[in-house]
Amino acid sequence: MPSSTVTLLFAFFVAASVLVKLWLDTRQARHVARHRAAVPPAFADEVTLRSHQRAADYTLDKLRFGLVNTVVTTAVLLGWTLLGGLDALNHAVRDLVFPRWGGLAYQLVLLGAFSAIGALIEMPLEAWHTFRIEQRHGFNRMGFGMWVGDHIKQAIVGVVIGAPIAALILWLMGAAGSAWWLWAWVAWVSFSLLLMVIFPIFIAPLFNKFEPLQDEGLAQRVTGLMQRCGFKAKGFFVMDGSRRSAHANAYFTGLGSSKRVVFFDTLLSKLSHGEVEAVLAHELGHFKHKHVLKRMIMMFVMSLIGFALLGWLSRQMAFYTGLGASPNLGAPNDALALLLFMLALPPVMFFIAPVFSAFSRRDEYQADAYACAQASGTDLANALIKLYKDNSSTLTPDPLYVRFHYSHPPASERLAAMGALTRTAPHGAAQPA
Repeated sequence: MPSSTVTLLFAFFVAASVLVKLWLDTRQARHVARHRAAVPPAFADEVTLRSHQRAADYTLDKLRFGLVNTVVTTAVLLGWTLLGGLDALNHAVRDLVFPRWGGLAYQLVLLGAFSAIGALIEMPLEAWHTFRIEQRHGFNRMGFGMWVGDHIKQAIVGVVIGAPIAALILWLMGAAGSAWWLWAWVAWVSFSLLLMVIFPIFIAPLFNKFEPLQDEGLAQRVTGLMQRCGFKAKGFFVMDGSRRSAHANAYFTGLGSSKRVVFFDTLLSKLSHGEVEAVLAHELGHFKHKHVLKRMIMMFVMSLIGFALLGWLSRQMAFYTGLGASPNLGAPNDALALLLFMLALPPVMFFIAPVFSAFSRRDEYQADAYACAQASGTDLANALIKLYKDNSSTLTPDPLYVRFHYSHPPASERLAAMGALTRTAPHGAAQPA
């Protein structure tokens, strides 16, 4: 394949993904603005006009920021690739490091320099999102010092955890022959599984405090739910999410015996015991239907395809020159190939993402149905309405935008499905335990 074909394909996917994204964002903005003046009839009794308009304004602000972010990230992408930014960085790092410390050190420095420059470019956008948009709408609770501290911690964790797996993969690319991609995939899967085990124990506490759930009444209630559903966890923990944001959430984390249930303190302050139980039942529904396992398998299959594709592309001269880089003649090209692949992949994956979003929305319906059977469907509906209100989630999204981007069904569709389940459930099945 000639390099000109690679360039044209890449330019096509970049242009197409940007145009489609801008079109969808514009549709969403117009749809939300058009319905800003009135609360949807289905929510008239639970949501005030002020809350509805606050959610619309928050959504519109995020969409406007998204437009700017799309333009900036596209310019950066083209700067790294077709305009020769990565090629220039590669030459500078290679000439400085390779003669002194060899191929592996040069490639690790290249990965590190690329990551550091990318992080510095993204920081102004992240700061604007946190301290202008989130702050304006009452969600941000971080000071600038905490924000900077989080980034420093993330950088340190990234080096400590990322450097060893990067070094292993780069070594395999150079030493394991033509089938290196298979061995690298095995290493990546093993690393991912290990990270799931150590994350809740060693990494998450670097950023937040996790304390055992102290509310005995709630602890008994959720323990009873876990026992009824046949699930075990290492414990129930409350995370001080309110230090950084007013957004609320609950989640499972860990793998195997390290699995634990985490509640944001903001969630517990807003929901009743029955509503918390219903939200937890929803999360248990994902495990009951093996959604987590299925997503892990899907992720690992996709990564296998990605490694195999990279294994082929890394041997094609046109892959490098078509994306604006000249391959090294006397030094290894593995890190360069890896970076080019990471840059070229997102515009293509943009068009595959709606398929995964559709699977995710289906999973949410199944988890809701499980929650309605194991706890109170009314409590789950009330909890979701509170969370939609408190998180300023729009109740009037554009249908096409939903189909492309939403991993969860919109509120109207989700609550209508739960209402049907509650009405048709056997007596007592959807009542609080």
